Amino acid sequence: MGPIKVAIADDHKIFRKGVILSLRPYTNLKFVLEAENGQELIDQLAATADENKPEVILMDLRMPQKDGIETTKYVAKQYPGIHIIALTMYEDERFVSHMMEIGANGYLLKSADPGEIKKAIMEVKLKGYYLNNFVNRILLKKSHARQKVVPSLNNEVTLTERERDVIKYICMEFTAQEIAQKLEVSPRTVEAIKDRLMERFGAKNTAGLVFYAVKNNLID
Repeated sequence: MGPIKVAIADDHKIFRKGVILSLRPYTNLKFVLEAENGQELIDQLAATADENKPEVILMDLRMPQKDGIETTKYVAKQYPGIHIIALTMYEDERFVSHMMEIGANGYLLKSADPGEIKKAIMEVKLKGYYLNNFVNRILLKKSHARQKVVPSLNNEVTLTERERDVIKYICMEFTAQEIAQKLEVSPRTVEAIKDRLMERFGAKNTAGLVFYAVKNNLID
């Protein structure tokens, strides 16, 4: 398998070039596109052959013409096979929640070092999501806040034992192949359960499913 194809969208050319340069030592990554705004990224994706399209996009949020939020919505819908990692200066938990809910697979601050950016790219490609300590703290905070609410039986989320196991192992960062081995089923069965849960909970991708599961206390 060749290097992971990566794109970056950021309106600050110095930062954009700096990220590309800092990740150059990692030969298992290859930058194939760069854009200074969301519209330029979308135009480049449309003009690029499928075999040359990026597998992971590093997405800034605040950009002219089309921002990272609107661009993420578009890419998640039109190119569901492309993974998106927000790479931004915004530490506001509302941005984290919203980005994960609309289809982002990870969220990084621009203060992240090249090693973490590389790790995030590798993990979203392998597992479908990347949750670092910053995002986990937000998830934990939301989980604790929800626990203070008086539960309602009418809104209770019920899962089968198999569905609960699949969600648990996904949140523990196991791949579909590894989960299949643990549950003694086929990887296709695991993917089918995951797809069914994503549709049920309105999750755009694996990251959204994990985010929903933790936020709604679906795992112990």
